[in-house]
Amino acid sequence: MLFGDEHVRRYEETDGEVGHEWKDGVPTLVLTTKGRKTGQERKFALIYQEVDGNPVIVASKGGAPNHPGWYFNLVEHPEVGVQVKADKFKARARTASGEERARLWEKLAAVWPDYNEYAKKTDREIPVVVLERL
Repeated sequence: MLFGDEHVRRYEETDGEVGHEWKDGVPTLVLTTKGRKTGQERKFALIYQEVDGNPVIVASKGGAPNHPGWYFNLVEHPEVGVQVKADKFKARARTASGEERARLWEKLAAVWPDYNEYAKKTDREIPVVVLERL
C-alpha cells in the first residue's frame, strides 16, 4: 500500500492508474498547496468524494489535536492544484460549515468510517474542505 511522497509520485507518474484506489478501494486525489511559510509547493494524497461536481476532502490528521499542515496552507493560500486520475485542475478551497459540513461529513464517513473514530479522539472540529474547480 502506498503512503506519503511515494503515493504522490506513483499517482502522478501513472495519472492515478496506480494510487487513485487506495486501501479497500477508497478513492484518493493529489492536493497541491503552497507552503504558508516557504512558498514552496507541497503535495498530498488524500481520500476524497465528489459531491455536486466538486472533490471534498477531510482535514482529519487521524484525530490529532491539531489540523494537518496542508489545511493551514490552503487557508492561507486557497488556490490549490488538484489531480483526480488524469484530470489536473486549479481549485479554490473553502471550509464547509453547519448543515453543509454535516451533509458532506456523512458522505466522506460512508467511504472512510475511521473519520467518525478520529472525531471522537479530538476536541477540534475536523474541517471538511470543498475544492471548487476554477
